[in-house]
Amino acid sequence: MYKIKCLVICYVSVLFLASCATPPPKNPENICEIFREHRDWYFAAKDARSRWGVPIHVPISMMYQESSFKEDALPPRDYLLGFIPWGRVSSAYGYSQAKTMTWEDYIRETDNSGADRDDFDDAIDFMAWFIYKTHRINKVSKWDAYNQYLNYHEGWGGFKRKTYKKKAWLTKVSRKVDRRARKYSSQLKSCEADLNKSWLWRLLFG
Repeated sequence: MYKIKCLVICYVSVLFLASCATPPPKNPENICEIFREHRDWYFAAKDARSRWGVPIHVPISMMYQESSFKEDALPPRDYLLGFIPWGRVSSAYGYSQAKTMTWEDYIRETDNSGADRDDFDDAIDFMAWFIYKTHRINKVSKWDAYNQYLNYHEGWGGFKRKTYKKKAWLTKVSRKVDRRARKYSSQLKSCEADLNKSWLWRLLFG
C-alpha cells in the first residue's frame, strides 16, 4: 500500500511540474501576439534592450529559429555507426540553445550565477549579451539580424574565418531569420505602445 501511495504522489508531482512549463506561443509568426500571450516576455526583452542596447526583434527572431520558443529544447541526437544513440550533437539547451561553455562565459561576465537556460528572462538576456559582444568583437550592427545569426551559429572566430561560406544551408537560414526580424520589427511598432500600457500588469505579476 505504501509503494502505491508513493507512486501516486510521484505521478501527481510529474503532472504538476509539466503543467507549470511555459508553452510556446500559439502564433509565433507575430511578435505582438507572442507578447500579448506572454506579457512577462515583453518586459524581459525590454530589460535586455535597455541593458545591452539590442533591438527586441533581433534576438526574438533568432530565438524562434533556435528553439521555436520551447524552454527545454535540445539539439538532435548523435548516433554511433549511424544507428546507436550516442548523446546529443552539442551541449546546446533551452530557449536560446546556448552551449554550456558560452553560457558559462555569460554567467562569469555578467555575474548572473543563478541564470538558467530554460528561463526566458535569462535566455533573452544571454542572447542580447551575445549580440552586444558580436558588435564589439566583429563590428556587426546590432540591427543586422543576418550577420548576427551567422555569428551566433558559427561563433565569433568562425565568423571571422568565414566558415559559413561553405554552408549554403546556413546562409539560407540566416536570410530567413533576417526576414522574420524585419517583419517582427514592423509588427512591434504597431503594438509596443499598447504593451507599454501594461505597467499595472507588470506591477502585479512582474
